[in-house]
Amino acid sequence: MAIANYSLTALDCPDPVELANFYSQITGFEVVVAHRSKDGQPQWVELIEIDQTRIAFQKIDNYLKPTWPEGPVPQQAHLDFNVPDLDIAEELILKIGAVKSSIQPSSDPDDNFRVYFDPAGHPFCLVKRSN
Repeated sequence: MAIANYSLTALDCPDPVELANFYSQITGFEVVVAHRSKDGQPQWVELIEIDQTRIAFQKIDNYLKPTWPEGPVPQQAHLDFNVPDLDIAEELILKIGAVKSSIQPSSDPDDNFRVYFDPAGHPFCLVKRSN
């Protein structure tokens, strides 16, 4: 028997609207500002699919970008996205602001995943979907 039901994954970031829009372009999920600060600034933004929150983004004033794979700030968390073609997906995500990591699992072109950074510096992976 489960103690709880999984709800969502939230990423800390300096600009939750910007990061939500980035991931919305990858997933096609709707961007919803769920909470605002007292001065009206977005504090908590969610990506919604069919009335369920999938990913949330929380504004952190003193946010520190991860320095993965080395350095004082670990990756903290990362997201994986399944794609049918790594080359096509890479081209598209680079156009919307992703940065390909100089550190990859290997130099083998047949590897089934690649590592990137979102605009806030979080690492994420594209994974070639198995047929």
